[in-house]
Amino acid sequence: MKIICTKDYEDLSRKAAELIAEQILLKPDSVLGLATGGTPLGIYRCLTQLYRNDQIDFSSVTTLNLDEYVGMAPDNPGSYAYFMEQNLFSHVNISPERCHIPSGLAKSADAECRRYDQLISVLGGIDLQLLGLGNNGHIGFNEPSDTFTAATHCVALSESTRSANARFFSSLEEVPTQAITMGMNGIMNAKQILLCVSETSKSEILREVLFGPVTPSVPGSVLQYHPNLTVIADADACSCLPSEYRY
Repeated sequence: MKIICTKDYEDLSRKAAELIAEQILLKPDSVLGLATGGTPLGIYRCLTQLYRNDQIDFSSVTTLNLDEYVGMAPDNPGSYAYFMEQNLFSHVNISPERCHIPSGLAKSADAECRRYDQLISVLGGIDLQLLGLGNNGHIGFNEPSDTFTAATHCVALSESTRSANARFFSSLEEVPTQAITMGMNGIMNAKQILLCVSETSKSEILREVLFGPVTPSVPGSVLQYHPNLTVIADADACSCLPSEYRY
């Protein structure tokens, strides 16, 4: 595990984007696992700027997003497909055919989950997986549970997760109650994982994830078992970590 504590969110975003850019430069046809939410926004802005500066080329890159809300059409502003289009895909030279996100409108959620796992396998797995961290320790939408779920699956979203995501909607009532999320196999089989965390509100759960017991009640704690995990967190998020990891 490598932990990088940055002075602020902007520094976090820049360092994370540089790591992703390095992956693309080393392997132009990389399979990138992408995340949504507040933390990746700065990373995607930095990647866009690197592209505009002719420092990276997305033309051979393939992406796999972690999750999507059940019942959300891709053109719905609340969907993660829309989020990715607005914040990254429309700003770089990536082919739409290479951008993969679970379908929130699939007639059978179970069939869609199986299709997504097969797609991950066909693509040879993920070269670099970008992750954020939920307030309750979730990664992707893998919520606290009694067991780790290996496969892509449909999950009932916790009230804390829905409340945290309500900022992306007009009201809490509009936040979907279910999502399709990549399971722990897809995440943990990635060759490299980049976990990015910001804000004081995530400081205690980050400590639990990195230094607490590995338990499905704190889903992100499973990352302790990954052989190539890089954590980039700003000074606020690092405030509860041991002193040697603070900025």
